[in-house]
Amino acid sequence: MEVILDAIDQGHIPATAHLVISNKADALGLATARERGIPSIFCDHRDYESREAYDHVLVRHLQDHQIDAVILAGFMRILSPVLIREFEGKMLNIHPSLLPKYPGLHTHQRALDAGDTEAGATVHFVIEELDAGAAVLQARVPIKESDDAARLSERVLQMEHIIYPLAVKWLAEGRIHWQGGAAYLDHEPIPEHGVQFSM
Repeated sequence: MEVILDAIDQGHIPATAHLVISNKADALGLATARERGIPSIFCDHRDYESREAYDHVLVRHLQDHQIDAVILAGFMRILSPVLIREFEGKMLNIHPSLLPKYPGLHTHQRALDAGDTEAGATVHFVIEELDAGAAVLQARVPIKESDDAARLSERVLQMEHIIYPLAVKWLAEGRIHWQGGAAYLDHEPIPEHGVQFSM
């Protein structure tokens, strides 16, 4: 989240961060928001009887702050249709794998266990199916023989810090949009695995 806020502060992303929400009281994102003077809300999911009830409250907070787009960063709860439908085509997530490979958790270890030669990260639109929304950007990282999950994670994270702010920039500029299950950049269909980013 911090790299996106930095990019906004530096004028690279034409947007304003109006709200940070977390379901964890000790989330680094809440502290970062407070330091930067961004409104923040701790909303404990354990206070609600269902995922849908919790997401209704999140929608209300987002509407109260007139939020146009939602950027997920470290929010590890599976979202219900209540929230996803409200921000359809306006919600991005980043996932630490080359989707559609390895949705869910433990992505780096799964790539190592499978003997893959590369790993990476994918920015995608959020839909009701977990980690299955149309890809926007994807960055690949070669897997080294010396890699363990922690070392691989560090290198993938470096790429995440490049591609996520770029995707948010495109969204803020109106360059990307989601329609009929597909992602578009400058009104052209984005390839199935996203725009490929390499350094």
